[in-house]
Amino acid sequence: MASPIGLNEADNTVVVVLGASGDLAFKKTYPALFGLFKNGFLPPGVHIIGYARSSIEIEAFRKRVSSRMKIAGDSEQKKLDEFLLRCTYVAGKYDEAASFQRLNIAVLKAEEGVSGQKHRVFYMALPPSVFIPASQGLRENVYTESGTCRIVVEKPFGRDFDSSKVLSHALASHWKEDEIYRIDHYLGKEMVKNLMVLRFANVFFGAVWNRSHINNVQITFKEPIGTEGRGGYFDEFGIIRDILSIFAMERPVSLEAEDVRNEKVKVLRCIPPLTLDNTLLGQYTKSPDGKEPGYLEDPTVPKDSVTPTFAAARFFINNERWDGVPFVLKCGKALNEQKTEIRIQFNDVAGNIYPNLNRNELVIRVQP
Repeated sequence: MASPIGLNEADNTVVVVLGASGDLAFKKTYPALFGLFKNGFLPPGVHIIGYARSSIEIEAFRKRVSSRMKIAGDSEQKKLDEFLLRCTYVAGKYDEAASFQRLNIAVLKAEEGVSGQKHRVFYMALPPSVFIPASQGLRENVYTESGTCRIVVEKPFGRDFDSSKVLSHALASHWKEDEIYRIDHYLGKEMVKNLMVLRFANVFFGAVWNRSHINNVQITFKEPIGTEGRGGYFDEFGIIRDILSIFAMERPVSLEAEDVRNEKVKVLRCIPPLTLDNTLLGQYTKSPDGKEPGYLEDPTVPKDSVTPTFAAARFFINNERWDGVPFVLKCGKALNEQKTEIRIQFNDVAGNIYPNLNRNELVIRVQP
C-alpha cells in the first residue's frame, strides 16, 4: 500500500540532522520538519536522529526542540508530542569513525522490523569547515545499499570559488551527484520563489526590467539579532554573501535546475570585482543601554576579529540589460529591524512636470 506522499508503507525513512544542537537546526530545521510531519508530508514511521558534538540528554534535547515550535491548539500539541517521540539524539565527533558507527547503530535500531527499503537522509546543518570529514564519515559508516541515501548540504558552500571546488570534489569522491542536494533555505521563502514568476510571467514588468527604465536597485538584508554564540561560524564567512542572480538573470530556457543555474552563473560572471571605494564595512558594538553585547564581546569571537557584521556595496553588471545601473547591497546583523527587501527605483519621466516628486519605486518585501 502506498503512503499519501507516494512511498510504500513497508519502507522506512530515517532523517539524520547533523549539527542538531546548533542555531540553524533549532530555529529552522526542526520547525520545518515538524511542519511537514503535522501536515502529513513525511513518510509513515519516519525517525529523526539528531547528531552533534554536544552531550545532551534526550529529554533536554526534546525540550529545546519543542521550545522553538509555534503551536495552535490541542490538536497541534498532540502532533508535536508524537513528533518529539520520533526524535532521538546521538553525540559524536565529525572526524571520528567510532562516532559515526554509534550513529549507524541508532539508525539500525530505528530500522528494526522494516520489510521494505531503508531510506536515509543526511541533513548537514553544519559550517563548511566540517563538510568534508562529516560526508566521508557518513559514506563509510552510515551508508546503506538496501534503499536510497541522500546528503543535503546547506549553504554557504565554501568561502570562495577555490574552497567551493575543494568541497565539490570531496563530496563527488564519496557520493553520486544524484545523491547530493545543495540548498539555501532562504530561497524557500514564498516571495523569493515568486520572483521568477514576477519577472518572466508578467508582460508589464518584463518590458521595464532593464537599464532603459530602471535607475538603480537596492537590496537590503537586516537582522535585529547579533551572532548569539555563533561567532566561530560567522567569523569565518562574514556577511558579504548571496547577491541577486534571480533578480538580474536572463530568462532561462526552461525551469529545469540546470537551465536556471546556467543563467544565474552568466549574470554573476558579468559582475566585476568589488573595489574598496565602493564598499562600506562595519562591526556592531555594545548597545547604548549596555544590555546587548558587541560583536567582539561574544566569547566565540576572536578578540582581534575584523570580520564585518555590516556591509554596504555598490556594483554594476556589465551586460546589455544592466549596463550603467548601480546595484546597492546592504546587509547586517544587530540592526534596528528585521527586513529583507528589493527596492527598484525607476528613471524620471522625460520632460517631467513634477520635479519635486520622488522617483517611482517598486518594493518587493521578502521578509517580514
